[in-house]
Amino acid sequence: MKHLLNLLAAIALLVWGTHLVRTGILRVFGANLRHVLSRSISNRYTAAISGIGVTALVQSSTATSLIVSSFVGQGLVALPLALAVMLGADIGTSLMAVVFSFDLSWLSPLFIFVGVVLFISRQDTHTGRVGRILIGLGLMLLALRLVTASTAVLTQAPAIKALLASLSSDLLLEITAGAFLAVVSYSSLAIVLLTATLATSGVIPIDVALGLVLGANLGSGLLAVLTTGRSAIEVRQVPLGNLLFKVFGVVMAAPLVGLWLRHVRPYLGEPAAVVVLFHLSFNVLVGLVFIGSISVVARWVEKLLPKPVKTAINGRPHHLDPSALSTPSLAISCAAREALHQADVVETMLRGMLEVIKKDDLKLAEDLRKMDDTVDLLYSTIKYYLTKISREALAEEESRRWTDIISFVINMEQIGDIIERILIDIEDKKIKPGRNFSEAGMLEITELHDRLIDNLRLGMSVFLNGSVRDAQKLLEEKARFRDLERAYATTHLSRLSANTVQSLETSSLHIDLISDLKRINSHICSIAYPILDSAGALAPNRLRQTALIDQS
Repeated sequence: MKHLLNLLAAIALLVWGTHLVRTGILRVFGANLRHVLSRSISNRYTAAISGIGVTALVQSSTATSLIVSSFVGQGLVALPLALAVMLGADIGTSLMAVVFSFDLSWLSPLFIFVGVVLFISRQDTHTGRVGRILIGLGLMLLALRLVTASTAVLTQAPAIKALLASLSSDLLLEITAGAFLAVVSYSSLAIVLLTATLATSGVIPIDVALGLVLGANLGSGLLAVLTTGRSAIEVRQVPLGNLLFKVFGVVMAAPLVGLWLRHVRPYLGEPAAVVVLFHLSFNVLVGLVFIGSISVVARWVEKLLPKPVKTAINGRPHHLDPSALSTPSLAISCAAREALHQADVVETMLRGMLEVIKKDDLKLAEDLRKMDDTVDLLYSTIKYYLTKISREALAEEESRRWTDIISFVINMEQIGDIIERILIDIEDKKIKPGRNFSEAGMLEITELHDRLIDNLRLGMSVFLNGSVRDAQKLLEEKARFRDLERAYATTHLSRLSANTVQSLETSSLHIDLISDLKRINSHICSIAYPILDSAGALAPNRLRQTALIDQS
């Protein structure tokens, strides 16, 4: 029992080391990896090469699958090119298996020692995250050595010999076992390395090892399908296409295992080399066979998972992909895109508000007020999605972006509430009593409204691009809008002194309206503060100065 526990602990350590390396690299290079993928996917061959490079770093074709799937879901990448990336991703992870098959045990203590020193001393910096990666690599190498030591004892147990004998009698059982282990461990790389170690130790015959490798490849494809099971159809298409590649590849390769052992094995030497090179050959073969037919496979996938018919209700892209939560930098990007959609809804409400004022359209006012429910729902959904992102997993820049998104959606939600109250006031104080603003008053409201639309667009640009210059311009617009609101309040009082009938009838509504428009503008301009604060361009005494200006 003790030796079995040692083996299980060593396997768990191998899986955990793989996890540390994968998540560490995504935290350090996550945004850059997405940039590399998005820029290099121009044709099927460059897409496959970029998949090889990114996955060799991340050491997980599943992680690459989630990133590329999100690109397809957002309409940034066509499905055939995304499938080409996955063909390269599988080759990349098999290349890493070849690297780890060499005797690198002497690096284990060095990696762990240096990694722990870097992680503890600079935990919240890029240096600390590099230390985390080194710890993961050291644990993987240490785990492989522990697996070898533990299995050397277990091979003498009669029960283990009987179990291995049953595996060697059925290729389908070996493939099933390999697929199950890959899904449970969340890493086909760990299972391939474990299989190579077991074959080297003589625990399993080499033919059984190759069957487990085929199963591990199949399991990695199944794992990505299961991980994206609750995502949008466009996101689920990439893992399904990759699974089809693997299923067809296993069907092609299974009958060739005997030929491989008979004709290729004599030239490869150690069993570990046989296993990892078979793994590499399998993925290279699948890549060469299917790189020319990715369009055909993409059509099959689209028939198996057809996109839903887009209507006014479900036609909007839903960017909050649950599968992206395992990649924090990707999840932040998804939340930002959804926040921009919330701002689009607010802009629609703001534009429609002026139409209601001009045309006394009660039906439009009711429709716009219902849109505030959408704004509130988006606010709650985005906020809940962001709370599910591990703050500890975010880099410093991503953590600031997390805060920016929260601030942005709060401001949009409050703007929606203000517009809803304005519409109610317009209905009660203007439309139903049959009153109208004076011509001068209507021109003032229109001028303020047009400035609000321009400022909202500028605020969305600031949120999207983080431009310090645009953020400064937005704050300048806040001061101009405040001065304009005061000037129009003064001119309105002048019209009251002149006993203008329309101004007298709508005086309360007019004053409240321009005051509410000013409040909306303040929420829009609040978008600039986090950007300027991050850039160190915000004066420390801004609040005191603002208070003095407002009192003057």
